[in-house]
Amino acid sequence: MARRREWTQETLVAGVRAGNKLALARAITFVENGDPLALALVRDLFPHTGRAFALGITGPPGVGKSTLISALVRHVRARGETVGVISVDPSSPFSQGALLGDRIRLADHFLDEGVFIRSMGTRGHLGGLAEATLQAMLVLDAAGKDLLFLETVGTGQSEVEVGGIADTVLLVLMPGSGDSVQALKAGIMEIPDVIAVNKMDHPAAKTLLNEVRSILSLDREREWRPPIVLTEALREENIAELWEAVERHRAFLGEEGRLESRRRTKLAGEVFAVASSRAKQHLERAVSGDPELRRLLDEVHERRLDPLSAVRAIMERVFKLEDEKRADAA
Repeated sequence: MARRREWTQETLVAGVRAGNKLALARAITFVENGDPLALALVRDLFPHTGRAFALGITGPPGVGKSTLISALVRHVRARGETVGVISVDPSSPFSQGALLGDRIRLADHFLDEGVFIRSMGTRGHLGGLAEATLQAMLVLDAAGKDLLFLETVGTGQSEVEVGGIADTVLLVLMPGSGDSVQALKAGIMEIPDVIAVNKMDHPAAKTLLNEVRSILSLDREREWRPPIVLTEALREENIAELWEAVERHRAFLGEEGRLESRRRTKLAGEVFAVASSRAKQHLERAVSGDPELRRLLDEVHERRLDPLSAVRAIMERVFKLEDEKRADAA
């Protein structure tokens, strides 16, 4: 039996930079499991990121996102571009490369050395799924992938806000789907940069297209008008047209420094999001381990202390805010 390879920080960094699939898989596993090595790994890889273009694909379950991604991967691979795919399923008990649901269609690309695909569920993500997803994207970026695809299970349903990570967001809708109608009603039309109405042969496809168009027309202040493309992912119809729409948005971002500005805003948002998540975990641990702080929560429950006063007392005790105030005053 072959001896299992022992990865070190140096060999992992070198392997990821070389695009080695085993190194990529191991690095993302470390990221998923919150391994201490992941922090040092991402720190060493981060200076080599920022080159890949990230496309977020979102939409209600069952609209054909995975099939569409498979078709898009085939299209861009024919142009010689390398691809990394992260498929996020917060409801799945599986992780570490498991194929989830209809993502079996992506298996067509597993033997392609220019494509790396990973599915991520919630199990094992000690630092939170959103944090693990961002780090996994950075790992693929550092590996030299030209394009990164991030698939999430529906806007507003996922722990991962695709708009906070991707350069361009593609929203996939399907005619005859109650979820697609709900997506329209939920006011998420400000999120996507490109919209695909999949299952173009459906009798209600044109109706859905007109509904989407009418909703988009209400936002007259938006600088970019999201194009709407009718597609049939299974037969790979209008995939070239859909990618052309993505490329048009990419070109738009390239004008007047919009891409750098967007990435600066998104990265700052991710830093604050991860910091907030860590602070929340720290607070919860501190309160659960401190009888005095638990007593404050009891007093709130008994209406003897208002919530804001409890928050102030907890923050001052856990984060030593009063000590900082005194130091500043001194």
